[in-house]
Formats: sequence, C-alpha cells, structure tokens
Amino acid sequence: MLDITVIKALVIGNYSIELTFSNGTTKRVNLERWLYGEVFEPLRDPAFFAQMRLEPGEITISWPNGADLAPEFLYELESEEVLSI
Repeated sequence: MLDITVIKALVIGNYSIELTFSNGTTKRVNLERWLYGEVFEPLRDPAFFAQMRLEPGEITISWPNGADLAPEFLYELESEEVLSI
C-alpha cells in the first residue's frame, strides 16, 4: 500500500480535479465515471462537485455530504489528457 496523501487539490472543470500528492506528483483526473452510489450521486451535480475541499489536516479530498476518496485510489487513476491549442 502506498503511503501517500493529497496536499493540494483544485476543481478545474466538471468532474475534473488537479491533484498534488505528498511525493510531488501532480495530475489531472476526471472522476465522472466513479460518481455512483448513494454517497457519490450528489456529486453528479457540477455545482455540488465544485464544493470539493481539502481541509487542513486531511489526507484527501472530500465534499460537504461526507463523500471522500482514498488518496491511494486517486493516485492510481490515469491522468486526464489535457488538450492545448
């Protein structure tokens, strides 16, 4: 198991978050396909998703309804492709 935490997180689009981890890795991930089940269903509303937070002392991201995702899970997600013009 990885010993990793999220140290910075920023919502950058519908269901997309830029994450910085304790080992210095930064990646952009899209969580849309993972937003199912009772606790995650409210996050399908982009306005509610945008309420994501990383509280001081937390090790991962969370939302006001108590939904959160393990930092190890987030770290293992494939980075979202970022297209530039």
